[in-house]
Amino acid sequence: MLIYTIIVTYNGRRWVDFCLGSLRQSTIKTTPIIIDNGSTDDTITYIREHYPETILMPQTSNLGFGKANNVGMRYALEHNADYVLLLNQDAAIAPDMLELLIAQSDGQSLLSPIHMNGNGTKVDFSFRNNSLYPASEVIDDMVANQLKPVYETGEICAACWLLPISILQKVGGFNPLFAHYSEDNNYFDRLVYHQIKTLLVPQARAFHDRKYFGNAKKYYHQLIYRELLLITVDINLSYKQRLLKRGRLLANCYLHRLHRHEYKIGTYLCALIRLSKQSSQIKQSRHLEKQTNNTWL
Repeated sequence: MLIYTIIVTYNGRRWVDFCLGSLRQSTIKTTPIIIDNGSTDDTITYIREHYPETILMPQTSNLGFGKANNVGMRYALEHNADYVLLLNQDAAIAPDMLELLIAQSDGQSLLSPIHMNGNGTKVDFSFRNNSLYPASEVIDDMVANQLKPVYETGEICAACWLLPISILQKVGGFNPLFAHYSEDNNYFDRLVYHQIKTLLVPQARAFHDRKYFGNAKKYYHQLIYRELLLITVDINLSYKQRLLKRGRLLANCYLHRLHRHEYKIGTYLCALIRLSKQSSQIKQSRHLEKQTNNTWL
């Protein structure tokens, strides 16, 4: 079985041993592919010296998360991989995680472990709020100590995804319209459209050390734009449904329900203008996302 683990790095030296060291301990072998987005620290030098088994693909510029992952996905397709594991640079896996995920794989569905915090003492806060709580059956079974081996669930953060190669062949890579953040939200929408399940394996564990992540506030001003882009690109929505969701977002901006100072009417209008300038790209994107092939790879 050939499994490539794709890791996008950017000044991630502090996590190299945490991340790549965990892959070495895996009970199922996986070959790491590092796509480095122009790190200015010694990330690449350290990996080259201490993890020679890694396939290094340094980039001359920062491609962003989605496009960089696409580079690794393309390599995996061209080299006949059976599975691709997407793993954040600040994440690690338990030794038996791949073994547990593959044991529940149907060869067609995306699989995820439970995402813990960096030291494994708590469930990752974002995973808990956005993935675990909505999957109420999992919570109920945890309380009753009656966990099933696998659950079909909704959207899960791409910090740790295991994808059978059939998904890349059918859905393709990340949409390049999403430069930073929301790539995985859009990808999940495409999985839904192509009737591909997302499976949670509750006995499996990954660890996400996101509390030490650098300052992401510089991207917050784009939150409304990303929300509008997600709605506009979503191939599961009709034109009327897209208009209704846009209206709800505008109402939330007006009523200050989104709890961020960036959510203002002016910001919303600026985002609409920005989207209007991308109308041809968005139209082409919606067409491509409906295709059954390795789009963007």
